Amino acid sequence: MANPVTADSPIHRATPDLPRNAWIVVALLAVALMINYIDRSNMSVAAPMLKTELGLNEAQLGLLLSAFFWTYALALPVIGWLVHRVSAGVVLAIGFLVWSLATSVTGFLHGFLLMFAARLLLGLGESVFYPAFGKILADIIPLKRLGSANAFVMGCQSLGPAFGIFAGGLLMARFGWRPFFIALGLASLLWLLPWLRYMPRGSEHEAASVPPSPSLWNMLRRRSLWGTVFGLFCGNYTWYFLLTWMPYYVVHERGLSADEMAKLGGIAFVGSAAANFFMGWLTDRWIASGASHTLIRKATLGVGYVAAGVLLVLCATASGRSFAPLLIAATMCIGGCGFCIFAVGQTIAGPSAAGKWVGIQNGFANFAGVAASAVTGFVAHKTGHFLAAFVLTCGVALFGAISWVLIVGKVEPLDWSS
Repeated sequence: MANPVTADSPIHRATPDLPRNAWIVVALLAVALMINYIDRSNMSVAAPMLKTELGLNEAQLGLLLSAFFWTYALALPVIGWLVHRVSAGVVLAIGFLVWSLATSVTGFLHGFLLMFAARLLLGLGESVFYPAFGKILADIIPLKRLGSANAFVMGCQSLGPAFGIFAGGLLMARFGWRPFFIALGLASLLWLLPWLRYMPRGSEHEAASVPPSPSLWNMLRRRSLWGTVFGLFCGNYTWYFLLTWMPYYVVHERGLSADEMAKLGGIAFVGSAAANFFMGWLTDRWIASGASHTLIRKATLGVGYVAAGVLLVLCATASGRSFAPLLIAATMCIGGCGFCIFAVGQTIAGPSAAGKWVGIQNGFANFAGVAASAVTGFVAHKTGHFLAAFVLTCGVALFGAISWVLIVGKVEPLDWSS
């Protein structure tokens, strides 16, 4: 049963005029997510070089690209439980350390199995981010500001690949992929210095007004939770299809050079970030003017998913270089509504359950990374081209829109005590 949102709701503990430290935390979360996505996307940028160096076919390359998601998806529900018992800031710091070292170590490795193992470790480290991020924002950000705060952080989800594909592609072409991995992993560790100073300590955000965290069974029997799981699965499939295979596709099927690939990928993901920032600001303005949370959040996700799916099919069937603007537009559509995914979960779950909700949601949904990476590689290997993979991704995106609009219930806080 859902209670109406009021100024006394737990999620409103933070004031509309947030203190400076709260925005510093949000900014540091945004930088962490950017590094997170540079680290997870750099393997796709290096894929053409790895294919030649290790003698891999598309199916084997798909398995290597999917390795990250096995440990990532399996660990997420556990991390969601953990951030409600240990400081979410501490959990994030430990995970950040693990994933940065895993990135750096990859640059020293030779052989398919060792690299596969390093990607498994990377997935384990990066699994901490979204549950910790979901818990922290639900603690410190008021309901009517969740769109903007999530958009600020999630925009960097797109800036990560933009930097990784553009700068990473250019640097790898010049210096090789190994020095890039090593330097990136070690330089990332500098983020820990400001985070350890400003991170929320957990107890400072606990309040007597926050109800006890609900049981796992209480959460799993909620239709809206499964709606967000299915919706995010479909969005992740589409996003990771672009993230893991776009560099390879434009080089090997569309004939672009490594430099052209880097520029196209950079433009696409910067555009996605810009769309995220703009839509986060716009939707919060609509909600502040009295519009329904349910209407605005569902419309944003439904339209974004449908548009991305249609544009991908048009991209696959376009001739010559006309595919490029369609690919950019599809990336902007699916990436530009990413902030809304977490705003929905944080709103419905509230501070007492946001970390668990995000952990369960992302745990199931990130098997889409395994599916998108491996299935796309298998389909491309069997058919000799990417058209069928694009059509399949379109179908997945359309089902995701249905899930957000029809399966997810009202976007308002649940009364867990009932």
